Amino acid sequence: MCPEGLPKAPEVAMKAVRFTGRTLQLLAVPALASALLIPNCSLGQDQNTAPTATNPDNSAKNKAHATTADQQSEASSDRILTQKIRKSIIADKSLSTYGHNVKIITKDGAVTLKGPVHTDEEKQNIGAKAAEAAGGADKVTNQLTVKQ
Repeated sequence: MCPEGLPKAPEVAMKAVRFTGRTLQLLAVPALASALLIPNCSLGQDQNTAPTATNPDNSAKNKAHATTADQQSEASSDRILTQKIRKSIIADKSLSTYGHNVKIITKDGAVTLKGPVHTDEEKQNIGAKAAEAAGGADKVTNQLTVKQ
């Protein structure tokens, strides 16, 4: 039992927690405010050097493409053919990530391949897989580009 006038242990602990929480609030608010208000010079752009050139937007080049992914047919046979080609490409672990992510556009049984690949061999390999699934090389338009 506690002597007269002294609080029990749980009350002491609660007051300590409240005091600690309030103290943290009082310390955290000014610290956060100063961190946000004081400019950090190392994060700013160096004013003495010219800004670096950015790569040009290639939207005009993309508009020139006759076949785009949004022209993919919703016909069941086209979707199945696209799926068959994609599975064949993904199953080939010798292909790069670029090779695994080429665009396959199928419309009325005609397949168009688009996107970058690492080598000409990879381009030919993907084209051959698509031709095999589509039933002949005459049904495949290989527009893959070899990344420099």
